[in-house]
Amino acid sequence: MGFTYSSVVHAELDEVFAWHARPGAITRLSPPWQPVRVLAEASSLRDGQAVLGLPGGLRWVATHQPDLYDPPNVFVDVLESFPLSAVLSWRHTHRFAPAGERGTLVTDEVETSFPERALRSMFAYRHRQLADDLAAQARARVIHPEPLTVAVTGSSGLIGTALTALLTTSGHRVIRLVRRRPTDPAERYWQPDDPALDLLTGVDAVIHLAGASIGGRFTPGRKREIRDSRIGSTRRLAELAAATVPGGPGLRAFVSASAIGIYGPDRGEEILTETSARGEGFLADVVADWEDATTPAAAAGLRTVQVRTGIVQTPRGGMLRLLSPLFAAGLGGRLGTGKQWLAWVGLDDLLDIYLRTIIDSGLSGPVNAVAPEPVRNIDYTRTLASVLHRPALLPVPAFGPRLLLGEEGAREIAQASQYVRPDQLLRQGHYFRQPHLEQALRHLFGREQTALPPIRSAYGPE
Repeated sequence: MGFTYSSVVHAELDEVFAWHARPGAITRLSPPWQPVRVLAEASSLRDGQAVLGLPGGLRWVATHQPDLYDPPNVFVDVLESFPLSAVLSWRHTHRFAPAGERGTLVTDEVETSFPERALRSMFAYRHRQLADDLAAQARARVIHPEPLTVAVTGSSGLIGTALTALLTTSGHRVIRLVRRRPTDPAERYWQPDDPALDLLTGVDAVIHLAGASIGGRFTPGRKREIRDSRIGSTRRLAELAAATVPGGPGLRAFVSASAIGIYGPDRGEEILTETSARGEGFLADVVADWEDATTPAAAAGLRTVQVRTGIVQTPRGGMLRLLSPLFAAGLGGRLGTGKQWLAWVGLDDLLDIYLRTIIDSGLSGPVNAVAPEPVRNIDYTRTLASVLHRPALLPVPAFGPRLLLGEEGAREIAQASQYVRPDQLLRQGHYFRQPHLEQALRHLFGREQTALPPIRSAYGPE
């Protein structure tokens, strides 16, 4: 069976082809609703191999065909892994051609026995993702045209994996700071308690993502782990960054993950911006100390940013990974009254925010990394159910989260209500790919887009 999908992206031919050849491209193009992991990227579009991990321990090995490689016009990969290749045919031809002024026609031709319905949603996602990433790359070049060397902690986590892929496909060099023996030149050994003095040599910006998950019951041991994984390592890395600044070229930004938990679990109808007072509670205390731990870098004159992240939306992890199977089975519904405010952000918009923090000298201090339109829990559940074509008729009683998370965990996580607005980003005219919840969820689950307002921030043009 033959399948073809085409679209025009607003970037020049050489640029589009080069994007596909950079590390991270296959990660950026992998639909998040599919149970697939990238185990190895192809070292070359000419004759490399990409390896994907599938459920059940199966592997998809795509081998590129050197005799059909014709840059910047064509590259081809073929499925060659047993036992999949014995039951499924797959030959994928990637074509690129000029289209109008500064545009490129991207065409995927697949000879396969795979069902067309699944292919259509997958390639629609890939083409939207490619176009959005190239547009984000173009916007970033206006602010800072030169590539940077970026050191990243937590690079193997959910956000770190996606972020490093966005950075490398944008042409930046990423150095992964790892707590094990490095296995390739793009890694450096990092001891959080005692980082090496030369750890940040040659680095332009640091993005510090490492920290234990806040999921689970707030037992004394768990709370200690959440705190200890953030405060000390952040302070020592900030001190190292501060010591690296004087008299040395390069290092120009220190960016640390943070969280909207700093505002406390329930501020009612109060609109929370970066200038709002901190709240009360365990997470507010942790986040306040976490942000304070970046002080050595700021005191040394290094531009320092704390990315206060909202509830990240992706089927690969976090809240949406827990909820989507329930809603897909028709077992979803509002939590309690459903009046709680949810300050959410799509994963790709969060990545764009991190990219902007390392290139935009106008951003410093706390930055609320949330979509411009928070929603109430009842509207979130209705939207998710609608996108998945399921009812949302089974409300979760308020005591439900307490059984799973305990009293404190339920109050601070599941039942939190925070109307958070990204004022710093809006003042900068920041562009959000998916400012509307329905739009974001449809993209994340490969569902057909509906008519929605233009994707642009409320302050200024794209």
